[in-house]
Amino acid sequence: MNNLKRFLFFLFINIGSLGLGSLLMNNGPTSEWYLNLNKAPWTPPGWLFGVAWTTIMVCFSIYLTYLFSKLSSKNIKIAFSIQVFLNIIWNFIFFNQHLILLGLITIILLTIVVFYIFFSFKNIMKTKSLLLLPYMIWLLIATSLNAYILINN
Repeated sequence: MNNLKRFLFFLFINIGSLGLGSLLMNNGPTSEWYLNLNKAPWTPPGWLFGVAWTTIMVCFSIYLTYLFSKLSSKNIKIAFSIQVFLNIIWNFIFFNQHLILLGLITIILLTIVVFYIFFSFKNIMKTKSLLLLPYMIWLLIATSLNAYILINN
């Protein structure tokens, strides 16, 4: 598979997972439940989430394109699959089911998986590992937002 096809494949999966996650959260961020929560003062405006996730998934897709062109191990396939699952299911757990603690556990696991990918393959990926930084930073912010909601509601 050439790099363009590989990139489009990962972009389809990553953007598709965002879409599926969005469907599973129902009306999540606009629901009465979410709007009435005590949210962290550093909660970004709603429009930023879409911009951030789109940017993150484009960068992640580029990263995966290069990673899979150099290496296609069972470990990276498993880690990527777990990442996709956790990224999708968090929306359902948190926004649809209102299970804040389970949402926090899920997003912590997602963060661990993304950091695992970063540290496991940084020697192979070298400076291209920087493509994961937006994802890693955003997950730390999102985890703090989820934790704040758990503690303050």
